[in-house]
Amino acid sequence: METTTDNGKTVAIIAYMTLIGWIIALIMNNGNKTLLGSFHVRQSLGIICVGVLLNILASIISIPIISYIVWAGVVVLWILGLLSAVQGEMKPVPVLGEKFQEWFKGL
Repeated sequence: METTTDNGKTVAIIAYMTLIGWIIALIMNNGNKTLLGSFHVRQSLGIICVGVLLNILASIISIPIISYIVWAGVVVLWILGLLSAVQGEMKPVPVLGEKFQEWFKGL
């Protein structure tokens, strides 16, 4: 597994471009694994999962302001992850970033 390449940075950035982008990044990364690409594929998957789970919980609670707060938090995580990918860094997102690396280490 390579430490960093242009391909790794490309995979890292694409991983944050919607669910379809994440799938494309996963396929690209499986073809030529890099530490940077794998790191951001895991971070992005974690952000997607947290966003979906929190949105389900917010819809069950049925208080609109909670839904807005949830999405604002997910957007902040997404921006932080994307900025890290653009800079070619492996900075985990706050709160659960280290756990994402642990939970999704098979990717």
